[in-house]
Amino acid sequence: MAKKIIVAGGGHGGISCAALLAESGFDVTVYEKHKRKDMGYDWTDIFDVKSLSACGIPEPDESKRLPMYSMSFTPPSEQTILRHTEDDERNEDDIKMERRDIYDLIISHAESKGVKFVYETEILAPVMAGDRVIGIKTDKGDILGDLVIDSCGVNSPVRSQLPECCGVQAEAKPFEVFYTYRAFYELGCDVNRVFDRYKVYMIPNGRMGIGWVAADDEYSDLLIGEFEPFTAEEAEEKAEFFRRSNPVLGRELKRGGTMTEIPVRQTLSIMVADGYAAIGDSAFMTIPLIGSGIANSFKAAAILADVIKNDKTKTYSAETLWAYQLRYYNEIGSGLASLALVKLLMTKLEPSQLDYMFESKIITINELSISGEPGGGIIDINPDLIKKGAAMIKDKRLVALFAGLGANMARLSAVCKAIPKQYSRFAVQAWAEKYDDIFKV
Repeated sequence: MAKKIIVAGGGHGGISCAALLAESGFDVTVYEKHKRKDMGYDWTDIFDVKSLSACGIPEPDESKRLPMYSMSFTPPSEQTILRHTEDDERNEDDIKMERRDIYDLIISHAESKGVKFVYETEILAPVMAGDRVIGIKTDKGDILGDLVIDSCGVNSPVRSQLPECCGVQAEAKPFEVFYTYRAFYELGCDVNRVFDRYKVYMIPNGRMGIGWVAADDEYSDLLIGEFEPFTAEEAEEKAEFFRRSNPVLGRELKRGGTMTEIPVRQTLSIMVADGYAAIGDSAFMTIPLIGSGIANSFKAAAILADVIKNDKTKTYSAETLWAYQLRYYNEIGSGLASLALVKLLMTKLEPSQLDYMFESKIITINELSISGEPGGGIIDINPDLIKKGAAMIKDKRLVALFAGLGANMARLSAVCKAIPKQYSRFAVQAWAEKYDDIFKV
């Protein structure tokens, strides 16, 4: 009899993993609270199209790919704008699509492999037997299975209610989530007159976070992401700051206007338990500086499916699922963790200090690259950058921050190398405590 796999929530990683497992003969069902037509936010995303191949998902038709433009990066003073040039290295595999078209692609693929979907089912909590997850509680009743793949997102009701003995972090902490507003407005001027088609703001208007104004041919795209919660009404007030220097940002809302929470932190230190594995936003697999995680979720799906298929014990215990976390950290997670340290440094900067780093060329376009989605500025952390910052900075507090970053990078490298190769609850939780301690604010 085929093992029954429950995918809790319709995240990209969960659906993609479901397709791989169903193709191999598992009985897989995805339970999702939304209606099928409401799957996916009403916005666009940029991701590495090659990540689809890891899950055997065909690349989208050219008709589904949207135009993309180079990023420019603006510090708080808006004086020193960094722009990409023809010679800058770019990821040629990045494509831009409507989020709902991405869902159409991966859901159709999963259905063709035999995955079943049950919509309009709200997931409330895990069903436990001692310290093992044996199913999910829903508004339609309890559903039992051999393994639960948690794909419910940043505020997963499954992860947040696991017993403490599992060691899985229940909730995101301060500076680990962007409260985000995304909206598409009419074009306020002729788009052909706009020099910076994707203009990314760092610490905009003195608020800790990021923002962007992206000028497409049919609309202007506004994102506001901050570490403190705000309402849609407050977002409209904040939009006036961006309109001041971006006349292309009109006032008539065309689509979107969505408020959501996006994780901007390191991947979970423990993302498996007996009968349980977290993936995607449920495991905080996003890029910590910007919150993009679609490609990482696809790659994680392939790793998790491979580990499940090769579990000869067919127990799907924390011990056998640990290979999933180990592989993900070695291939992806440890690199993302270093960016979480950069994010924490950014939260300690005064706007004037970030201006100084731009003006003094401590941060240049060479330390910024396009990845993930518009505004995907990833600082390439390496010893040269840290040395350059320490040598050029006259501000003693900044020197101390850079020195602290270097020390934490060294600690992180040592801890990631020491991740247990085999699972034991004591060893894994002891390792997780050391890992989590690096990111304490």
